[in-house]
Amino acid sequence: MAKMDDAVHNQAERESERMVNTFKIYKPLLRATMKLAGVRPQKIEVEPGTVMNIWAPTRSKKNANNGKKPAVVFLHGFVGDGILTWQFQVLALARDYAVYVPDLLFFGGSSTGDGRRTVGFQAECLARGLAKLGVQQCTVVGFSYGAMVAFRLAELQPELVESVVATSSGPVVTESLSRECLERLGFPTWSEVLLPDSASALKKLLEIGSFHFPRLPKCVFKHALEVLFDGRKERAELLEASVIPDKDFAFPQYSQKVHLVWGENDRIFPAEVAKSLKENLGDNATLVCIEKAGHIVALERPFVYNKCLKKILASIYKAGHTK
Repeated sequence: MAKMDDAVHNQAERESERMVNTFKIYKPLLRATMKLAGVRPQKIEVEPGTVMNIWAPTRSKKNANNGKKPAVVFLHGFVGDGILTWQFQVLALARDYAVYVPDLLFFGGSSTGDGRRTVGFQAECLARGLAKLGVQQCTVVGFSYGAMVAFRLAELQPELVESVVATSSGPVVTESLSRECLERLGFPTWSEVLLPDSASALKKLLEIGSFHFPRLPKCVFKHALEVLFDGRKERAELLEASVIPDKDFAFPQYSQKVHLVWGENDRIFPAEVAKSLKENLGDNATLVCIEKAGHIVALERPFVYNKCLKKILASIYKAGHTK
């Protein structure tokens, strides 16, 4: 029976490899679905030579009350762009909130000719982009690398960021934390973890990032590589710039409330990292760990994650008023 299952799987894989790239088919369908949900992409020139693609609420008579809705900004991690990462959350929240989903620089439709690669530069560009869209206050929901940008944005623009929801990462990755995580994962650098160059390497990354990753044909990973990993050189530079020496890090004091949402089985930044982060943040922070979920908790368990996120947002925007 096992041999028969393998034969069926291999046959399906061979047939799948002859198909059109599944991601190239899915992305236009996803774009159309997001537009039906009330968001559309906008190219914003935040400074000469720097353009950010930001999915923002559609302005029309049908949803003219968007300006009255609390704004929620979603920041993606290192695999995928904004809308691929947060599609389930957009669909769940777009009716009650003004949802903004940027592509960070060197992801999706965002690019820059500037040589800066720091998390701070990402946050500065994002702040300018949101200002051009008329966002005055928002809650920022960040995943992994996006959580680091969210924390930095909260530092730089406390009047803009009302609250931070951080998933699977803290404000920075110090050299000691980086070394500890890479040794545990068995990789020499973050680029080798997060910038896979083969289908098997991408499969391994997704398995590491999940509590339980489903078995998929090899062609799916090949298709993903063709679509999701442009700008490797620049992204490698982003990773290098995101790790800072321990001596240069002093834990920031945030005026905003910080809500930590973590996969209980995260193997990249384990739940112990989240617990330590909460201790450093003190009474200003809450922590929820979602069971049977890894690093990519929002994609792996979207319904549970969305329920948690809705509860957090309801606590921030009680009866339609800001905190």
